[in-house]
Amino acid sequence: MRSRDEEVTVSTMANRTCVPPLVLSLTFFLNSCFSHTYTLDDAEGLGRLFDGIGGLSGGGATSRLLVNYAEPYRSHILDYLFKPDFGASLHMLKVEIGGDAQTTDGTEASHMHHEDDENYFRGYEWWLMKEAKKRNPNITLIGLPWAFPGWVGRGKSWPYDFPDTTAAYVVNWILGAKQFHDLTIDYVGIWNERNFDSKYIKLLRYTLDKSGLESVRIIASDNLWEPLSLSLLLDHELSRVVDVIGAHYPGTTTVTDALKTGKKLWASEDYSTFNDDVGAGCWARILNQNYVNGFMTATISWNLIASYYEALPFGRDGLMTAVEPWSGNYVVESPIWITAHTTQFTQPGWAYLKTVAHLAQGGSYVALTDGRGNLTVVIETMSHEHSSCVRPPLAPYNVTSQNATFRLKGSLSSIKELQVWQSHFDFKMNKSTLFKHLGPLKLSDGQFSLELCEDEVYTLTTLTSGQKGSHPHPPASSAFPKLYKDHFNVREPPFSEAPNFADQTGVFEYFTNLTDPGPHVFTLRQVVTQRPITWGSDADQTISIIGDYNWRDVSVTCDVLMESMQSGGVFVAARVDKGGQSIRSSKGIFFWIFANGTYQVTNDLAGLTILAEGQSGTQASDWHTLSLTVKGEHACGELNGHVLWKEAVFQTPENGWAAIGTHSFQLAQFDNFAVEAQQSS
Repeated sequence: MRSRDEEVTVSTMANRTCVPPLVLSLTFFLNSCFSHTYTLDDAEGLGRLFDGIGGLSGGGATSRLLVNYAEPYRSHILDYLFKPDFGASLHMLKVEIGGDAQTTDGTEASHMHHEDDENYFRGYEWWLMKEAKKRNPNITLIGLPWAFPGWVGRGKSWPYDFPDTTAAYVVNWILGAKQFHDLTIDYVGIWNERNFDSKYIKLLRYTLDKSGLESVRIIASDNLWEPLSLSLLLDHELSRVVDVIGAHYPGTTTVTDALKTGKKLWASEDYSTFNDDVGAGCWARILNQNYVNGFMTATISWNLIASYYEALPFGRDGLMTAVEPWSGNYVVESPIWITAHTTQFTQPGWAYLKTVAHLAQGGSYVALTDGRGNLTVVIETMSHEHSSCVRPPLAPYNVTSQNATFRLKGSLSSIKELQVWQSHFDFKMNKSTLFKHLGPLKLSDGQFSLELCEDEVYTLTTLTSGQKGSHPHPPASSAFPKLYKDHFNVREPPFSEAPNFADQTGVFEYFTNLTDPGPHVFTLRQVVTQRPITWGSDADQTISIIGDYNWRDVSVTCDVLMESMQSGGVFVAARVDKGGQSIRSSKGIFFWIFANGTYQVTNDLAGLTILAEGQSGTQASDWHTLSLTVKGEHACGELNGHVLWKEAVFQTPENGWAAIGTHSFQLAQFDNFAVEAQQSS
């Protein structure tokens, strides 16, 4: 319990200069030329209902490495994300409905690889949703397909030409979530990079209702405000079925037509910024100003957690970082605590006050109430330099130190005390203070005053339940093991993906061949046989990467089996230099064998630069062992223990991941994978 002396110290200390540590003041500093008074009043009614703050797993494969963490570290990470009154305490979780396609940093498996195929245990999003629900039973669950298996388009590279097929595909995922995992999906999004499709939206609503899913709400277009907003005003049937207008990276602003619809407005994908203190500043600014400027009542971070290889596109964009399941190390980054400033002291269903605004000398404030006497005020003074997001561009503005008095009116005037939480970013000395509880602040005549410095976030709240949660420090960081083996001999794998393999094109799943009497009963199998429908640049070849991007001199060995009799082809690779949405143009050293009895060594995934080629005697349906050794600017390869080629010379790339893959979208199996790194830069 806080002593009376501590309370007096926190709430009555004198003025301060704007450097940490923070000192609060109850006195309105009349000698400051930057003193302003702001009113917080519920007498004239309330603003829009708050829907929550969330994180996004997917779009794509951004939680890939998280599932491979050992306990207790994996649970600790999940606590920081979802546990109420502990860390980020997220209100919402949005996940990708996997489409077997590259959607930014990797592929996520579909529940229907083929039209007659249904499997609701592939991937890790089911597990993640259940873990989130375990910690917060009230969390809102949202699903969105970024891409679709090729069969959905029925020969076309567009998913909405056959809307009944696409709607059934999405609804099956929602039904599967409930039937197999007891997960109730609250919202489903409709993402369309070209435009929205009103026929599909209406048909999706019809299919949901016909399937007993009347409670599932629709977010559209889950991309841009227009042209959907205008169409909602003109098409009453369309307006009836759309519940939320979702925008991606709206820059805190909306459009007039969206406001006219009266619909909920969400930043359904936002942030997308490196998770250092500047990233936290971006997050702090948009969490407030998405409502102040654009009346958005929910903001969802892409992504939830940076748990994918950091050298992939948008490395470390996430609320925290967990990229080392092999060591157990993770980092609770500053955006976690910026999130807590809002999430720990509000809940979906609270209402914004109408009296929210920008501060006179830069920054903003929002205030929310539960309508039962509780009030939470969040203030941010993030400077332009320290709060730029990756997108969109941020127009210039200034923030200066200022004194601010807040006067509570209406039913709020009876509040006598507020708990104060503060974050101060010190970019000069690198001694930031994050989510510090400063104790109670006594109000005088229904008002309080603060001296606000640049790059600060405050929460003032009637709630006393907040906590800066902590777990014991995780293990120290370490590089990916230089010697790594996986025999894939897992009889009942907890996830369909093998640990640490990050699929970039195609989907590599555990496979059990009980008809095989030999040593290859348990393997890893590439299962996508048709190019998916995706906005990304899927390569013509399938590929899964693994290891340390800094690896230079390595040996990669793997048993491989081609299942395609005519066009079969597989590879092992080293120094793969690109992944994610750039995978199509990746370079490295690729050792291929083909079912027609030949081999190639190429300097790129596309196979445009051939370093060596010849006869191999390989064929489909037989197991072969490939070994690739790369040292300096030279490479050599063995087939079934015998040297097949040597002294292939190349100049670039100098480092990169190891990888396995296939020549096209075709079935193939991999077993007894091993990599040994000699050195890394």
